[in-house]
Amino acid sequence: MRILLVEDDDYIAKPLAKDIRHQGHVVDVASDGVSGWEYTQAVEYDLILLDLMLPRMDGISLCKQLRASGCKTHILMLTAKDTIPDRVLGLDTGADDYLVKPFDLEELAARIRALSRRVVDMQQMAIVQGSLELNGNSHTIAYAGQPLGLTPKEYVILECFLRNPTQVFTRANLLDKLWDLDKLSGEETVRTHITNIRRKLKAVGGSEDLIQTVYGVGYSFNSKL
Repeated sequence: MRILLVEDDDYIAKPLAKDIRHQGHVVDVASDGVSGWEYTQAVEYDLILLDLMLPRMDGISLCKQLRASGCKTHILMLTAKDTIPDRVLGLDTGADDYLVKPFDLEELAARIRALSRRVVDMQQMAIVQGSLELNGNSHTIAYAGQPLGLTPKEYVILECFLRNPTQVFTRANLLDKLWDLDKLSGEETVRTHITNIRRKLKAVGGSEDLIQTVYGVGYSFNSKL
């Protein structure tokens, strides 16, 4: 999943972000409410971890603004406020869950897993496009029954095409699916992953043109093959 952590305390944000990455997620960190809002306007997140006591815009206000804008992303509030009225306010504002500081990282990981199950319920279904079959439970893709042996990032890229077979993805679109905003990864890296996917398709008898280049734009899935 791609997760946004909105937390102004570096002593909390840095180790928390590190732990979330170790869980296999991509995470961006915003240090205030306004920055958190700006991140959500630039990137589509699967989950937002939102502190309540934030500079520039508090967590309750940001949550209200997100829901008013039509944002459906799951929100887990992280706060030292542990009274029942505080929890009720957070949930009534639109949060999906509420975790009181200080909390154990294992409990946070469990909450993230629980919310991620809601995100991936629809994604766990098998997708079949011609001879390609995606298994969302095992995170594998096979061609004519033969596993492609994709790396995690190659899987994410090919998954994008299989779930959106009529969409043209720019390299920037694909890059956004894979890396944190603060990572310096160029579009050439996307080309490398596309080349590797095509090579693996060819190795099991598939066509390299299943992912076709749309010159001047990016890439799309060739459903005619």
